[in-house]
Amino acid sequence: MSALVTPQHAEELSTGARELGVPLSPEQHDKLLGYLALLIKWNKAYNLTAVRDPDEMVSRHLLDSLSVMPFIHSERHEWLDVGSGGGMPGVPLAILHPHKRVTVLDANGKKTRFLTQVKMELKLDNLTVIHSRVEAFEPARPFDGIVSRAFSSMENFTNWTRHLGDTGTQWLAMKGLHPADELVALPADFTVESEQALTVPGCQGQRHLLILRRKA
Repeated sequence: MSALVTPQHAEELSTGARELGVPLSPEQHDKLLGYLALLIKWNKAYNLTAVRDPDEMVSRHLLDSLSVMPFIHSERHEWLDVGSGGGMPGVPLAILHPHKRVTVLDANGKKTRFLTQVKMELKLDNLTVIHSRVEAFEPARPFDGIVSRAFSSMENFTNWTRHLGDTGTQWLAMKGLHPADELVALPADFTVESEQALTVPGCQGQRHLLILRRKA
C-alpha cells in the first residue's frame, strides 16, 4: 500500500463497498487504493479535483463512483465516461469490469496525462484515454453506455453526446440534487428511463442517478 493511503482509507473503502452492495475482490480493492494514491499524488500539482483532503476522497470519489455500479448492466460492453476529469467514474468502472471496454474522455490535457499514467501504472488494458472535446470525438461505433458525473446540464450532456450513441445506448447522468429544472429542457428525442436516489456512505447531501434513452 502506498504511504499516501492509510489503513483507514482501506477500511472505509471495504465498509462502504459492502454498504453499497458492490463486491470487491482483493485485486480490485488494491487497484482502487492504487488509483486513490495516484489521485492524491497528482492532485497536488495538477489540480485534478476540488476535493483537496485525501480523507474525503474515498467517499466523495471512490464510493460515489461505486454507487452507480449496480446500474451498469452486464450486456453493455462499450462505455464512455465523458468529461472524466480525474477519472470518476470511468477508472473505477474499468477496475470493477475488466471485460468491458471503458473510454475516458476529457478536453483538459493535464487530466488526460494523469489518466494515461493511471492506465499504465494500474495495468488497465481495457481503459482508453481520449484527449478531445466531446463534440469533436468520432468513435468507430456507438457506445452501449455513456456516463457523466457533474459534467454539465442535462441539456448539454445529451446534445453534446447524441452522436456517440443510438437508440440502444443508455445515458447515465450522475447528479447531486434532483435536476428537475434541467429535465424541463431535455431534448425531445430523449426520455428518462428511470431515476434513482443514491445513498453514498460518508457523503453528505443528495445524490441522484438519471438513466436516459434516445427515442427512435
